[in-house]
Amino acid sequence: MEQIKVLAFDTFGTVTDWHTGVSAALARIFPDIDAGQLALEWRLRYSPALAEVESGVRPWTLLDDLHRSELDTILREKHGTVAGAAQLDDAVHAWHVIPGWPDAAGAIRRLTARYTVTALSNGNVALLSEMAKHNGFDWDFLGGADLWRHYKPAPEVYLGIAELFRVEPAEVLMVATHVSDLAAARSCGLRTAYVERPREWGPVDKPEQREPLDAYHATGMDDLADQLGC
Repeated sequence: MEQIKVLAFDTFGTVTDWHTGVSAALARIFPDIDAGQLALEWRLRYSPALAEVESGVRPWTLLDDLHRSELDTILREKHGTVAGAAQLDDAVHAWHVIPGWPDAAGAIRRLTARYTVTALSNGNVALLSEMAKHNGFDWDFLGGADLWRHYKPAPEVYLGIAELFRVEPAEVLMVATHVSDLAAARSCGLRTAYVERPREWGPVDKPEQREPLDAYHATGMDDLADQLGC
């Protein structure tokens, strides 16, 4: 614990409830479509789109723009709906103001008393800034993907946050509710903490997994703060 200096938090799913927030916005914008299902379909296009950017199939593209193009495709191909520009913009903005999990803002404040605490997200800095203001997230720093022009799980992101804070990778604790994110962080030398979020995918069960290589496994962010002595 004494070796850790920086806590780097995934945002979508780990500190925010994207399914609730995005579903509510989609229900308002597209009332004739099952909003919960559309939110799931949209999220399932997330990782493949990022992978296309990292592989060079797509040029560097901000997450906002990826979200917009993927939703437009889903609406056209799966729902026979041609959305207007204002509708797409409104839906994309929902990711900026998704609600934090009830324990998130308070736990971040607790942790900043002892550690440097940063978002480390595939969201862009502008998105993360609005998300923080909306939810009262008192981050010390906003680690958006546009700083490195790479998306997790690219090593440039994990190693980039360590370089910015002038610490060794092992002095950074990557915190996420996604095992793939944590595995990629460990491959770069970071330490890892898993936070349970069983309702991340709304009505779809999300099995929580214990990985012996994680330095911490927490039932929530308050539990993680307790384990870290905050």
